[in-house]
Amino acid sequence: MKSTNGKAETKAFVQNVGRALRRAAKVARKTAQAYHTPLYIWRNGKVVATKP
Repeated sequence: MKSTNGKAETKAFVQNVGRALRRAAKVARKTAQAYHTPLYIWRNGKVVATKP
């Protein structure tokens, strides 16, 4: 059976995905800092290694 509030469910899903991505990025920064490894990010269309 299909839900009547599909847009509300989609918006909540997108918000949860955003939170999860921010949480994963925070953990990645902490891990890179702990092991003294570069953090690779996408900046201006290129992949760049940065210090955490």
